[in-house]
Amino acid sequence: MSQPKRTPLYDLHVELGARMVPFAGFEMPVQFPLGVKKEHEHTRQACGLFDVSHMGQLLLRGPSPAEALETLVPADIVGLPEGMQRYALFTDEAGGILDDLMVVNAGDHLYLVVNAACRDQDIAHLREHLPEGHEIEELDRGLLALQGPRAADVMARLCPEACEMVFMQHGLFEIDGIPVWVSRSGYTGEDGFEISVDGGQTEALARRLLAEPEVEAIGLGARDSLRLEAGLCLYGHDIDTTTLPVEAGLIWAIGKPRRPGGERAGGFPGAEPILHQVAEKDHTRRRVGLLGEGRAPVREGAELFDAEDNRIGVVTSGGFGPSVGQPVAMGYVTIANAEVGTTVYAEVRGKRLPMTVSRMPFVTPGYYRGK
Repeated sequence: MSQPKRTPLYDLHVELGARMVPFAGFEMPVQFPLGVKKEHEHTRQACGLFDVSHMGQLLLRGPSPAEALETLVPADIVGLPEGMQRYALFTDEAGGILDDLMVVNAGDHLYLVVNAACRDQDIAHLREHLPEGHEIEELDRGLLALQGPRAADVMARLCPEACEMVFMQHGLFEIDGIPVWVSRSGYTGEDGFEISVDGGQTEALARRLLAEPEVEAIGLGARDSLRLEAGLCLYGHDIDTTTLPVEAGLIWAIGKPRRPGGERAGGFPGAEPILHQVAEKDHTRRRVGLLGEGRAPVREGAELFDAEDNRIGVVTSGGFGPSVGQPVAMGYVTIANAEVGTTVYAEVRGKRLPMTVSRMPFVTPGYYRGK
């Protein structure tokens, strides 16, 4: 086993009293002295700062980089305006999901952010399959996520120009003289900003942000409960190579020009099975939200049953939702049991706990889309 890598904020995390754990090949803070529940609540009520420097940051250059990337993803990249960001999926020939990623149209090139656990395989996938003449540059940059309803108040003091952006917009700015790339996005369901910064300046920027009264350092534990309440998938848990985008509830990630009848339909790995599901809607299962009763959380891997004791699915993410005040989960169930309001039963330590199929997200999103 190789030694875990460290982000540019490792020393700061230790200084702040973080409990460090191995995660996706890195030593990462799972929580700070505030504790997971209070970190979660603080992010929902004020503003949290997350170290997401373990994510892979890449530049894609070459002739028509958007057209090149469309050979590997079903998203509409060609139609992505400059300065905007879009969610995308790498798919395989069977239609399964290799990873999910964010793509920014940065003018003459694309800026990609891929999952930490998949970064090496994603880079290899891109280099092997991109059309000739395109190159991938792996960046040595920190990545910070400033999330919560007070995030814009903080940025208004430090970088007011960034507050003019709307959800999924991206721009180049400075904070205290430090050049930064900022997108108005995040993984919590709240308004917020993801800030890419040179690796050597990451700690200085983090300390500057943490000096603001609204901001607390937040670890991976609260990041997971926040994204679960927001109904957002975690790769390797809620989506993987065994799931196709439509059954995962990600049909919106398949650009309309890439769908049947679109001007650039298909042309990506797994197009035939994926577009068949789009057109025929004949998939046999669906990712759904689940609300539990009482306070006992239902975790990943719990099997789901119907009232007649038939196994109908499995939980892929689950825990207690501090903002919801009850157990929340997501998972896959058969189409017959996927209607909102359906009662299903999760098996937890030999007991069957009732859960109700529910809409996601479980909390009202706070994304800023303009006035």
